[in-house]
Amino acid sequence: MTYDILIKGATVVDGTGAPARRADVGIAGGKIVEVGALSDHARRRIDAEGLVVAPGFIDPHTHYDAQICWDGATTPSSWHGVTSVVMGNCGVGIAPCRPGAREIAMRDLVNVEAIPLEVLSAGITWDWETFPQYMEAAERRKPALNLAFLAPLTPLRHYVMGEASMERAATAAETAQIKALLGEAMDAGAFGFSSTLLNQHLGYQGRPLACRNASREELKACCNALRSRGKGAIEFAMTRQIAVLEQPELELLDFMLQESRRPITFIAMFDRDDLPDALRESMAKVRPMIARGARPQTSPLPLTRELTMRSPFAFGAFPSWKRLFEDTSKEAQAAVYRDPAFRSRFREDLKRPASFADWSRITVHEVRSSGLKRYEGRTVAEIAAERGVDGVDALLDV
Repeated sequence: MTYDILIKGATVVDGTGAPARRADVGIAGGKIVEVGALSDHARRRIDAEGLVVAPGFIDPHTHYDAQICWDGATTPSSWHGVTSVVMGNCGVGIAPCRPGAREIAMRDLVNVEAIPLEVLSAGITWDWETFPQYMEAAERRKPALNLAFLAPLTPLRHYVMGEASMERAATAAETAQIKALLGEAMDAGAFGFSSTLLNQHLGYQGRPLACRNASREELKACCNALRSRGKGAIEFAMTRQIAVLEQPELELLDFMLQESRRPITFIAMFDRDDLPDALRESMAKVRPMIARGARPQTSPLPLTRELTMRSPFAFGAFPSWKRLFEDTSKEAQAAVYRDPAFRSRFREDLKRPASFADWSRITVHEVRSSGLKRYEGRTVAEIAAERGVDGVDALLDV
């Protein structure tokens, strides 16, 4: 046989769990046709001695929805062996979108994903309105990676309901329209839909993302859209606290599995040193649903979150921080940070921690003021001890 490409002498890790082995890989017609000791002719030969050949990684949770407009390489995923990405997670995205709603869609991404508004304004091409048109626009750009699209529930609801989507549940007629839009996206090739319950998922004007207002009837309709087609999956940001699945979330997961009969992947199932049993307890609760398609999204590595005081997403679950997302101008945010009343409310919130309560786990990476450079690389707890203040004042003063 003559191959188009013959990769010689590779260490092959095939993704099945089998041990790595030395082998050659023959490719013809754009497909791997043989793996083993190959000696046939090839139009192109690649010496892979000392290198690993493996299937590309699939990243199931990304937010490249806007970035694909200006970054054909889809970085940094393409730097790390990822060949396929799933976009449109957590119920936030930019399609479908009417021209008059573009700022709302962009400001959702500013608050949820900390993408600067000026970057979105300059980079998003807006050569679509509907979800199928958005997918077609992405294909025209010939991206370096395979793109899989989830239809986020927030723009679906906003397309039908306008700003009312950020305030209330849909009516029966509106629910039917949302379901029809999801069906249109699925028929065009979308993989499913996504939504969120997370308190820190605040969008335009600091209001909850529109999908957080979806009723059970709306979620049922969306689930049924997948069920009737016998395909698709659902991604749901379901843990109001990282690693903690409480009874209402378990009941919702059970309900959606029943109504969709499709796989549901959910976040955020990470091990926590401050709640060391939380992940195991949640997994024990959800175990009966695994056989029905529940799939937790987790990570084998510690979760490190980077934030700036201009985009303080990590604190979005605290009610006191809502003001920071309502007016995101530099002047308005600085005024909030200086406000003693805000600091007092934040201290009260910390008595009921939504995500953290340990200042020793927050490190100052970079500061702008030359007079504060000495604090770089130090924890907030260390800075607080040196200055004789609590963690709240140490964080907000620096």
